[in-house]
Amino acid sequence: MTDARHGEAQLELRASDADRDNTAGMLASALAAGRLTSAEHAERLDAAYAAKTLGDLVPLTGDLPAEDTTGGAASRADRAQVAARFSKVIRSGRWVAGRHTRLTAHFGALIVNMNDAVLPGREITLEVDAFCGKLVVVVPEGAQVIDEGGALFAKRAIYSRKGGGDPDGPVIRLVGDARFSKVTVHRGRYNPFAQWAHWLGGD
Repeated sequence: MTDARHGEAQLELRASDADRDNTAGMLASALAAGRLTSAEHAERLDAAYAAKTLGDLVPLTGDLPAEDTTGGAASRADRAQVAARFSKVIRSGRWVAGRHTRLTAHFGALIVNMNDAVLPGREITLEVDAFCGKLVVVVPEGAQVIDEGGALFAKRAIYSRKGGGDPDGPVIRLVGDARFSKVTVHRGRYNPFAQWAHWLGGD
């Protein structure tokens, strides 16, 4: 078999979940670098997860520089961490979440808003490490939230205005422990000052 035919045969192979996730990581790196717009990223990400063969995935990253399509670029989307120690930290707006993101709140408050975050895959794992602190996670309205973590003298709760998530939405999996802490997850938009709105003249 010639190299050309071998290459064509490779492109006809069925894509695996790992192949799709790898392409999603490349697209996330390109978005973070400003090479793709949010609309382009969303369109290509949908195509990546709908891909059936390796050949379906190739065009999605074909116009991106080599540094965004190497293993090193994809690996940067694998892990991330956000920490608040004896302080209050807010992570919001456009930021790149890792497939595995560690959230640490030790004697502090950490608010992590994922509504506008770049998600490198359809499933994101958030590792909670809360000790004598408060952790608030805001996820997209359609996200499916799975809480597999533990609690010791702590509160863990999931809130939503419209009930459960969309079956086709991103999956946010929480693991890790909360000790003497409060961990809450909110779907959709979240106003941390809402509970004080009547004092501030709001609705």
